[in-house]
Amino acid sequence: MKKPELLAPAGDFEKLQMAIAYGANAVYVGGKQFSLRANAKNFDIDELQKAIAYAHSKNVRVYVSVNIYANNQDFNGLKVYLQTLKQIGADAVIVADLGVLSVARQILGLEIHVSTQANITNYESAALYKSLGVSRVILARELSLEEIAEVTRRTTDTALPKTELKTAFETEIFVHGAMCMSYSGRCLLSNYMANRDANKGDCAQPCRWNYFLVEEQRPGEYIPIQEDNRGTYLMNSKDLCMIQHIPELIATGASSFKIEGRMKTAYYVAAVTRIYRQAIDDYFTCKALYDSQKAYYMQEILKTGNRDFYTGFYFGRRDDSQNLTNTIYNNTQDFLGVVQDYNQETGYARVQQRNKFTIGETVEFIKSGHKQTITEIYDENNNPIETAPHPKQLLHIKTTIPLEKLEIMRRA
Repeated sequence: MKKPELLAPAGDFEKLQMAIAYGANAVYVGGKQFSLRANAKNFDIDELQKAIAYAHSKNVRVYVSVNIYANNQDFNGLKVYLQTLKQIGADAVIVADLGVLSVARQILGLEIHVSTQANITNYESAALYKSLGVSRVILARELSLEEIAEVTRRTTDTALPKTELKTAFETEIFVHGAMCMSYSGRCLLSNYMANRDANKGDCAQPCRWNYFLVEEQRPGEYIPIQEDNRGTYLMNSKDLCMIQHIPELIATGASSFKIEGRMKTAYYVAAVTRIYRQAIDDYFTCKALYDSQKAYYMQEILKTGNRDFYTGFYFGRRDDSQNLTNTIYNNTQDFLGVVQDYNQETGYARVQQRNKFTIGETVEFIKSGHKQTITEIYDENNNPIETAPHPKQLLHIKTTIPLEKLEIMRRA
């Protein structure tokens, strides 16, 4: 079996670095234009060029989201933008709109992936996109494992006529992250309720809001949908997590496993990518090794922010897919800092602080798994300090082992 690609989100350059440092084979990013997730930092052209060059130096691919549903005015400058992406080395563009796909096909040599926003739920749709020159489809998140396997088998193997096998063709599936209450993200709630277009990347996430019922003849009387004094969150999906089902995912034949989260933190990207990388590698080393570590994988995944987990639609429809009580992320760890460099001679790590920490606290460095008590902290001027209260302050701390750049420090 071919090991699947692990594809991680990169909402900005730091997250891209984290995804790569913690094991991603590829990252997906968005530009300042034409991309869903308008509220992520995203990349301008110069930043994209820098990001692509950095990723390629680490043998990692970069896919650029161009996945809005376009109106007429959105085509102004689109072709030039796509040509620029090809010139600066983007490995593929991710599109959802057929009009955008039509323009992308005009750029010779530009690889095209079709977004989950296109709602591809069957092999006929996948085969049609293949005939249009698409090299990969990101399947709808509403499919079961069996349906994914059938789409993959019917579009990527020799069951198809040889004339249709001129180019490689792959399927990609989501394995972790936020789920949408609407079919593969095609939602109009945000447009209607907040005048923010979800299909232009500006979703206000009204599915996470608190709702009550109001009877037409009794305005102002709010009736809880569930017996709870806080109301209920009837459209608030739990998060997808397939870390304990890597063998079943691999059996579908999908070429790429995708982690959702361009809006998530650098800590989230690093921690989730790290554990999926380990799980996939362990499985390909020995299935018994993977099976023996399943509880550990979940323990580590639970240290990242989540709205409770479930397995999506992979094993059929579930009755426990909604979190009906709150939209709060479960967080058990504090992201304290990122190692910038390490001095082998002195044994001090230079750390950029992200949350307050103090001498005497026990911390963990997640890449190495190293745990220790903080015994010494110095500011940039080498003055000893007891605590690190200032965001993004550069500090020096004594560590008991050497540490790599981009090690993340956290506290339970």
